[in-house]
Amino acid sequence: MNLVSYGGGVQSTALLVLAAQGRIPYDTFLFANVGDDSEHPATLHYVRTVAIPYARRHGIDLQILNRRRRDGRVETLWERLMRPDSKSLPIPVRMSNGAPGTRSCTADFKIRVIEEYLRRNGATRTWPATVGVGISLDEIHRANNRRPGPYERVTYPLLDRGLRRSDCTRIIADAGLPVPPKSACFFCPLKPLTAWQRLREEEPELFAAACHLEATLIQRRARLGKDPVYLTRYARPLAQAVPDGTQPLPFDDEGLCESGWCMT
Repeated sequence: MNLVSYGGGVQSTALLVLAAQGRIPYDTFLFANVGDDSEHPATLHYVRTVAIPYARRHGIDLQILNRRRRDGRVETLWERLMRPDSKSLPIPVRMSNGAPGTRSCTADFKIRVIEEYLRRNGATRTWPATVGVGISLDEIHRANNRRPGPYERVTYPLLDRGLRRSDCTRIIADAGLPVPPKSACFFCPLKPLTAWQRLREEEPELFAAACHLEATLIQRRARLGKDPVYLTRYARPLAQAVPDGTQPLPFDDEGLCESGWCMT
C-alpha cells in the first residue's frame, strides 16, 4: 500500500494535488477524524466539500476514518474529555506553570486509527505500508518526532522535493483549489494566543464551547483534589486570558499549532 496520512491542512493538501498530477505515487489518502464535535468545522467542511470531490475527480480514494470502541460505536475526543467519570487528560492542557502536559489524543485518535486501517488491509511488520506524511522543509524538525508504527514505512514527499509551506500554498492555488485553513481541534491548548483571539471574535460559539470544556476540566480536577489546568499558558480561565475586544501583540504567537501538527 502507498497512502498518505491526510490532515486536511496546507501541506497534506499539497500532497493531494501532487498525487492528482501524477507527481507522487499515492492513490489513497486517509483522514483520521477526531470527531465532528472536536475538529474545527472549517477543516471538516474543506475535507468534505473540496478535498474529497477533488480526489474523486482524479481517481484518488480519500477516506474519513473514525476511532471506534470495542462495541463498534464511534468515539470522539470531545466525548472522552466530557465523560463524567473520566480522570484522564488526553489533550496537552496547560499546567499552573504554563507548560503543556502530556497528551494521548494524537496517538489514540489519529495514529492508532490509521494503524488499525493498515492492519485490517494487509500491512504487516514484514510488509509495512508506505505512508506519506505532509511535513515541509520549514518544519523539518517535526520529522524527527514522527516514530514509525509497526505497520508503516514513513516517507516525506515534501522534504524529498525541498518544498516549503509557501510552495504548498502555491501548488494548491495553481490547481484552482482554495487554500485550506490550519487543521487542529478547535479547543487545542497548543493554539497561540492570536488564534484564540480570532476564535473569540469570529466564532464565538466555538470559543464558548472551549470555555465550557476548560471549566469542566477544572471542576473535575478540583473534585479529585488536583490543581486546575487551562487551555492557554496564562494560568487563568480562557475568557480572562482572552478578554473580549482586546488585540494580542503581533509577536505573541507561540507558533505551536501548525497545520498537520498532529502528524497527519
